[in-house]
Amino acid sequence: MLVAGATADCRRGEQPADANPRAADRRRMVDQQIRARGIKNPAVLDAVERVPRHLFVPPGVRHQAYEDTPLPIGYSQTISQPYIVAYMTEALEAARDHRVLEIGTGSGYQAAVLAELVREVYSIEIVPELAEGARRALAGAGYRNVEVRTGNGYAGWPERAPFDRIIVTAAPPEVPPALVDQLAVGGRMVVPVGTLLQEIVIVSKDARGVSETRTIPVRFVPMVERTR
Repeated sequence: MLVAGATADCRRGEQPADANPRAADRRRMVDQQIRARGIKNPAVLDAVERVPRHLFVPPGVRHQAYEDTPLPIGYSQTISQPYIVAYMTEALEAARDHRVLEIGTGSGYQAAVLAELVREVYSIEIVPELAEGARRALAGAGYRNVEVRTGNGYAGWPERAPFDRIIVTAAPPEVPPALVDQLAVGGRMVVPVGTLLQEIVIVSKDARGVSETRTIPVRFVPMVERTR
């Protein structure tokens, strides 16, 4: 399902009436939780400040949308802590002309942040109910360059490959080979890897091959191949 178009000039259309409230909360979140912890990329900071995070969490926890914590979104899944979203987005080093694959749409929040930065976002969610909810949230927030589909993230999205960037928001025990195959030469993937102990791994692909750099420890929900 195409949530929106696919050009940088139409990332967002008319914004809903509730997209601008809580701007002060977003500024405070960026200043105290993200910039203060070392995130420096101005485009990433601006993107996180623009996205109405409260539209991507369930009503029961909406009052906590800008707090320094992950939040439950149902179906045993969570929306990541704001700092982790910003950290992974900065590590991705995305550019405005990039096509990005996201594995693990969740509520759609990370896709919305990416949509502020790049030309096209393709996002896969294994839980059908979350995928549908993310479509509604992204459309309601005015994002028009994100396509969401229900599927197995381990398989990627081969018919849309190759991708300039890939971001994974659940933790596989090792980097999925299919995703490496779908990464363009010159591409970059950011993925949390591990089971009991996890860390963010940055995968780089060039004409000589693939390299991995391990960075910070994290805790993500496991990446699964089926929901039931």
